[in-house]
Amino acid sequence: MTGHRRGFASDNRAGPHPEVLAAVAAVAGGHAASYGGDDVTAALGAAVRREFGPHAEAFPMFNGTGANVVALAALTRGRAAVICTDVAHVHTDEGGAPEALAGLKLWTVPTPDGRLTPALVETQAWGFDDVHRAKPAVVTITQSTEMGTVYAPAEIAALAAQAHGHGIKLHLDGARLANAAAALGVSLAEVTSVAGVDAVTFGATKNGALAAEAVIVFDPETADAVRRLRKTHGQLPSKMRFVSAQILALLTDGLWRRCAAHANAMASRLAAAVRGLPGVTITQPVEANAVFVILPPQASARLQARHGFFTWNQATREVRWMCAWDTTPEDVDEFVADVARELGR
Repeated sequence: MTGHRRGFASDNRAGPHPEVLAAVAAVAGGHAASYGGDDVTAALGAAVRREFGPHAEAFPMFNGTGANVVALAALTRGRAAVICTDVAHVHTDEGGAPEALAGLKLWTVPTPDGRLTPALVETQAWGFDDVHRAKPAVVTITQSTEMGTVYAPAEIAALAAQAHGHGIKLHLDGARLANAAAALGVSLAEVTSVAGVDAVTFGATKNGALAAEAVIVFDPETADAVRRLRKTHGQLPSKMRFVSAQILALLTDGLWRRCAAHANAMASRLAAAVRGLPGVTITQPVEANAVFVILPPQASARLQARHGFFTWNQATREVRWMCAWDTTPEDVDEFVADVARELGR
């Protein structure tokens, strides 16, 4: 079935990039070793070390929720607490998986734009010897954030230094890491290993893959923990070559950056086009591939009925528009024209 309408609800709704599909088809013939013993997964390991640093080790998985849980469980080594923002995906959108599967307590911090700072982390980084309080063991940040903002490498490095000073680890939920790196014009290593991140959940699904994520770590002890926990949490693909091939395709010839940069450019085009429309308030800086806006309630409801985008905040009526690797300028222009017509009613 073809011809699905593109929209602005989520980059998760986009289909796979043709180069990713071709990579999957290319490894479909014959037999290969299972559970990661194949040549494709070995090639992925080399590509990950090239992109993320010489000590990086990658563990392909099925989805972001599972990958986040495995990464956090590996870093905490048991029941402990994780410091995150109050809009962090691990807190708001994973059905309590970190708590239910890894036994974690989430200490949340309100933020105006989805970003943690050392000062904000300090509001929860205490009580390390208090038996009545879950001990903070990890700080987790999202890049790009749930609000569409990005952390500069220096901001991540400051968080890493602070976390390590407390004897705790820094995890990066990189569901849209490619969009952030493309927006910043930096390498994947500069916003992860070089900045002091201890573990990364590297998202591919939102950037042109079918169903492929990976946990990437930088020390042997954490790697061994991930290796064991991946099976425990149901995230060990038997036919791993098909997951590895997708991520390898994105890490070949800069495809990850091309896909992400295009999605970012479409979000910038969308924001620029609606910024002057009466009744439209853009609520967050447009730094990656998300646009957050507030519209008049009736206009918003009618547009949602036709275009299917999500309400981000019910109290403020803030909605989210997401652009994807396959969003076209024509998609943006047609949508903006419909928004303008609706506001003019």
